[in-house]
Amino acid sequence: MNESVLKTLLVSFSICLICSLVVSFAAVGLRDIQIENKLNDQRLKILQAGKIYNPELEIKTQFEALEVKFIDFESGKLLSEYQDFSLESYDQILATKDSNLSTKVPQDKDIAIIKNRENIGKVYIIRDNLDEISKLILPIRGFGLWGTMYGYISLENDFNTVAGIEFYQHKETPGLGAEVDNPKWKSLWPGKQIYQENKVTLRVLKGKVENDDPMSTYKVDGLSGATLTSRGVSNMIEYWFGDSGYSNMLKELDYES
Repeated sequence: MNESVLKTLLVSFSICLICSLVVSFAAVGLRDIQIENKLNDQRLKILQAGKIYNPELEIKTQFEALEVKFIDFESGKLLSEYQDFSLESYDQILATKDSNLSTKVPQDKDIAIIKNRENIGKVYIIRDNLDEISKLILPIRGFGLWGTMYGYISLENDFNTVAGIEFYQHKETPGLGAEVDNPKWKSLWPGKQIYQENKVTLRVLKGKVENDDPMSTYKVDGLSGATLTSRGVSNMIEYWFGDSGYSNMLKELDYES
């Protein structure tokens, strides 16, 4: 009886060990594929935000046609180099976890509730045939109802008109706040204006924009039943296009053009 129990235990242990090894090897073997798939998802959202995605072409190939730059948020300058980081591998979200690479946002200014802002970010540039900037694609993030929403917004070459918006990660409620991914809602953004007389004016309403509203250019229909998510999107636009975000860079680019 004891010998039978021992054999059973040994067989069970062996099976568990083999299964663990198979799972471990599979996880390690698939890690690179998983990382590449995650990168491709973000690349896709960047291309879609810029309205340049072609489903018939490889995502990575299309993405490599973009010009990527570091941005120093304090000065608004675009940089080709930053410490020993490469433009390809630098993770600005990861940088917010490092006090040497980020700055704590004062509570009274943290309307997007991001807590820490990276000192150096990344921007994506689309150029025309004359090598002039055609569009800018900018990372944005901010707290919604249940967590931080991460996305990209693109601007036309006047550095004020929205060309597109996409979100690649959020925790919003399906059918409500998760409608930030609804193509119909995202289609409301192109043509909207961010600044009016150098002040961030664009916001998401609670309700719909009236057709005869003279300020309709600065307003986007709210998400039905998702007031806090709508407010979160407004707050992230206000933060990232304010003095702590892309404002200095956009002024610099506008001056140069």
